[in-house]
Amino acid sequence: MKIALIGYGKMGKTIERIALERGHEIVSIIDIDNREDFESEAFKSADVAIEFTIPSMAYANYMKCFAADVPVVSGTTGWLNQMPEVKAMCAEEGKTFFYASNFSLGVNIFFALNKYLAKIMNNFPAYDVYITETHHIHKLDAPSGTAITLAEDLMGEVERKKRWVLGAEKKPDDLVITSFREGEVPGRHDIVYDSPVDTIRIEHDAKNRDGLALGAVIAAEFTAGKKGFLSMHDLFSF
Repeated sequence: MKIALIGYGKMGKTIERIALERGHEIVSIIDIDNREDFESEAFKSADVAIEFTIPSMAYANYMKCFAADVPVVSGTTGWLNQMPEVKAMCAEEGKTFFYASNFSLGVNIFFALNKYLAKIMNNFPAYDVYITETHHIHKLDAPSGTAITLAEDLMGEVERKKRWVLGAEKKPDDLVITSFREGEVPGRHDIVYDSPVDTIRIEHDAKNRDGLALGAVIAAEFTAGKKGFLSMHDLFSF
């Protein structure tokens, strides 16, 4: 499979290594200094583009890919207010877009565990619940996209929580997310249910970026040749 990489930081380089190990060809690498390569024949020849950049550039990158008729797999977070436009282009114009807030298989198992536990804890109002997430100091958005996904899934089951907030609780029905930025931490997420008598905690702690990169490459393999909006639910059927 021919892959284009959009974003060539630590994550992009890890994706490149894993894609090559799996027998794929990298036909184009686009970073901040060569955005004109979106117009190149090499980029247009890609079966799929994998995009990990920054929130302020993500939507423009998707539009460039759509213009070149190259399917996109993206893990960039912090831009989701523009998701309706992307989904509309997939539905109405036949574009292809695979999005996940986190491509790690372990994190997606964690998502499923979070929803299952939340369904149980809906029946036990003595437990308050909050989320903490820790990432490296280079991560620009807070809370993380993974934390937002965890919060939204949790609120879908726990009726006493109506909205997530970053930082201090404002109302009893707020779900508090606390974000930390430390060193080179790849990503750690905790969901904590706390009562006067005990605490229940589930945690996912990424050891490196390889799990994310492998998931992104597997998603690219899945996406090539398909149309429409896709997600990890389509890939793993959790």
